[in-house]
Amino acid sequence: MFFIQILIVAFAVLVISRIVLSFKNGKIAIKGMLMWLGLWIALLIVVLSPQITGFLAKILGVWRGTDAVVYLSIVLIFYLIFRIFVKLEKIDSDLTTIARKIALRGENNHEIK
Repeated sequence: MFFIQILIVAFAVLVISRIVLSFKNGKIAIKGMLMWLGLWIALLIVVLSPQITGFLAKILGVWRGTDAVVYLSIVLIFYLIFRIFVKLEKIDSDLTTIARKIALRGENNHEIK
């Protein structure tokens, strides 16, 4: 096993433990935990069995397994950024709605707190 593989495996195990701990502490929901665990376990599988990337490359029609991993990683990152963007838009909309309700309630009561 190469040094980089040992380093990545150690880091992945650390991250997986943090994911489980975050779930136990109620910081993430089960859906989020399963998604992140799946991602990090897939990373561990690829690191421990690099020949899988060659098979993946053939399926995707690219030359090297590394290219397949990079392409899929970029797609995943864009998807996660999109999900974050949608969630931020919803939070922004919810905050605007709450602020309006508070402002109208204060206007009706002629109070400012």
